[in-house]
Amino acid sequence: MSGTVYFGDNLEILQTLPSASVDLIYIDPPFNTGKVQQRTQIKTQADEAGDRTGFSGKRYQTIQVGSRAYTDLFDDYLSFLEPRLVEAYRLLKPHGSLYFHIDYREAHYCKVLLDQIFSRASFLNEIIWAYDYGARSKKKWPAKHDTIFWYARDPQKYTFNYEALDRIPYMAPGLVGPDKAERGKTPTDTWWHTIVPTNGREKTGYPTQKPLGILRRILLASSNPGDEVLDFFAGSGTTGAACLELGRNFTLIDSNPQAWEVMRSRFAERAEISWIHQP
Repeated sequence: MSGTVYFGDNLEILQTLPSASVDLIYIDPPFNTGKVQQRTQIKTQADEAGDRTGFSGKRYQTIQVGSRAYTDLFDDYLSFLEPRLVEAYRLLKPHGSLYFHIDYREAHYCKVLLDQIFSRASFLNEIIWAYDYGARSKKKWPAKHDTIFWYARDPQKYTFNYEALDRIPYMAPGLVGPDKAERGKTPTDTWWHTIVPTNGREKTGYPTQKPLGILRRILLASSNPGDEVLDFFAGSGTTGAACLELGRNFTLIDSNPQAWEVMRSRFAERAEISWIHQP
């Protein structure tokens, strides 16, 4: 198993990679919200006069240790995405898949673009990742989901490991009997999964970090051990972390210096990873 992390413009790097060389692509491109995405990193220490109350009433002081941010704004989002998605199509092996992660603001426009590049017949699923965390609007239904489009390079021949899928509890276990209730059911196209916990071990401080659980599910379903996985909007490197855990090879690409910094820290002890900084 091996991994390569590139720092540089993803379109230029994608154009150097060989055709039909990748089994699975997952990308989580910027969502074009028009905002600066920022996360503040904090730690706490015991302090009787602190601003937080913890377990058993103990007091803690919050200390800001840094912040990470990037600008999520493009004048013409689809024109930015199109050449990169054309390269993604070229790079996929005949049985390969693309998982395209986007939010509700751009999902419908991106779906039309993906249909043009991959064909409507190659569209397999619109997966809804639903979570329940953060502020709630009082002016409309709070938006608490992302969309993941799944496309196959060849809709008649693609990897889908049904038996490898993780199982989830039945909502009404009493209706299915004890054996089925104990085994659980396979997920549908709606995935209930928490975001990365603020104080969890997974947290890297990168603004748009996605949970390992989401990437594990995608990799188990649509790739096999030893396969080649590509993420060219790598961010915090969660795709690489899932590949290391599940025995897949990977290529990660990002041009954000903070992404490079986070991945360097996250994979600091992994000798099997090559680091390539494009001029």
